[in-house]
Amino acid sequence: MSELTVQRGRFFEEFTVGDSVTTAGRTITEADVINFAALSGDWNSIHVDAEYAKGTLFGQRVAHGLLGLSAASGLAVRTGFIEGTVIAFREIGEWKFSRPIFIGDTIHVRATVTETKPIPRLGGGSVSFNVEVVNQNGQVVQHGTWTMLVKSKA
Repeated sequence: MSELTVQRGRFFEEFTVGDSVTTAGRTITEADVINFAALSGDWNSIHVDAEYAKGTLFGQRVAHGLLGLSAASGLAVRTGFIEGTVIAFREIGEWKFSRPIFIGDTIHVRATVTETKPIPRLGGGSVSFNVEVVNQNGQVVQHGTWTMLVKSKA
């Protein structure tokens, strides 16, 4: 397995099964949780009520699972490897929320190419990734697969 050279806008032909990328980290803040609650309409007490959350299994507020997934997508995009070459995000496969993400946790993403499939009629090919969202303690908090349609060079 080789670490992808961070290159802006990789084309379909430049992805090889086994290639991987690790993103920079991002700390999940209280502002992130409140803004996501407002955007999504999910004001569940486990996310926004510190007193309520103290009495739960986790003993504190937990970031929305979909906030973690959204932040992971942003982290992947920030690396630049699909900048200007991704045509569409086609699939999220069997996504698992394994551990909570707490306010103050710093997450990063590890993505490894698991499959490439040319789709010439769409001007590129399908690239599938095994994706892990990892916290500051090295624990995988979310994982699954992402499939993207990426432009060809031609």
